[in-house]
Amino acid sequence: MAEADLGSVESMSVDVENLYREESITDLQAATIRQLIPVKIDGSEDPSRSRRFIGDTTLMTQMGPIPVQFPLDAETLEGACELFPEGIKGAIEKLNERAREMAREEASRIVVPGQGQGPAPGGAGLLGGKF
Repeated sequence: MAEADLGSVESMSVDVENLYREESITDLQAATIRQLIPVKIDGSEDPSRSRRFIGDTTLMTQMGPIPVQFPLDAETLEGACELFPEGIKGAIEKLNERAREMAREEASRIVVPGQGQGPAPGGAGLLGGKF
């Protein structure tokens, strides 16, 4: 097991000017919206900052469940609910593009024996020139 870097842990701090309380709202089917409510250090709401919304769901695939999160650029919970379907579509498009990119990277690493290597030393080929 790797040991934690105590130096970096000791230098961590809480940004008390950027605190949020999180609430989770769900339709008990597939949609969950995380609502981040800005708060002051005393826990009271901070009306000078906007709420943030994050869509959250799990996609069932042939390889198993994949958790998906995506920002919802809304001012209200109602607006976040309206943006949820479009947010899922955008997140799936990004996941598909990333999967295609990973497949391209993997395909470029595949080495097929005998391709692009030319004949064996001496020009005899793999069978040494004897058939």
